[in-house]
Amino acid sequence: MDKDRKYPVRESAPPKPRRVYKAVGVGQGEGGAYTVLLDGKTALTPSRASLASTSHPLAEAVAAEWNAQDPHVDPETMPLTRLLATQIDRIAPQREGVIASLLTYVDADTLCFRAQHPTDLRERQQRQWQPALDWLEREHGIALVSTEGLMPPKQAPDTSLRIRRSLEQLNDTQLTAFQAAASLASSLALSFALIHRHLSAADVFTAAFLDELYQVEKWGEDELARDRRQRIAGDLQAIERYLDLSA
Repeated sequence: MDKDRKYPVRESAPPKPRRVYKAVGVGQGEGGAYTVLLDGKTALTPSRASLASTSHPLAEAVAAEWNAQDPHVDPETMPLTRLLATQIDRIAPQREGVIASLLTYVDADTLCFRAQHPTDLRERQQRQWQPALDWLEREHGIALVSTEGLMPPKQAPDTSLRIRRSLEQLNDTQLTAFQAAASLASSLALSFALIHRHLSAADVFTAAFLDELYQVEKWGEDELARDRRQRIAGDLQAIERYLDLSA
């Protein structure tokens, strides 16, 4: 072995902060918003805003996430907290920028890329994906064109405008859930279906990962890919719960 050879040092994950608070609660603050309290003090978002919601059930659920942290605080186990902080720090003050970024999915929606072969995969895509696209056109006037192969489909000139108008009608909670779902599913159609409760989180996951799950059936499972899918499925379930608690 070459003693002079240098090998990269694997960086370890930064240590998680220890829980230093004892009591977790919910208080009603200015404007009637419900604030998460740590030892009687307002919990803060990463941007130092109050971690608060107009929904008492959501505030209670977020507080429960904080109370479950022991002995360390791990944000990965606090999906509702992350969503609420995102709504406060990013979505509410930057709606136009968020909507503009979502429009980049118009030409890259997962449901619009169909397989040319094998036949059973192409038929499964048609069976599971087309109803969501049909619903989107029927209920929201948004028609997404699909294509076979890797080349992106050519959407109608007014498609982006129609999607923008639909996104602008969402409240901050819905837009928060929408952008989170879109980043996980790579699909505007599935995100609309989840936000408007046409599809469940489980349905969205199955549709978004149809191709990958098909490959698992044919060739077997990869442990890392399975763990990634499980995390995404859990995040989609959290988005659905976020919507339920905020209603």
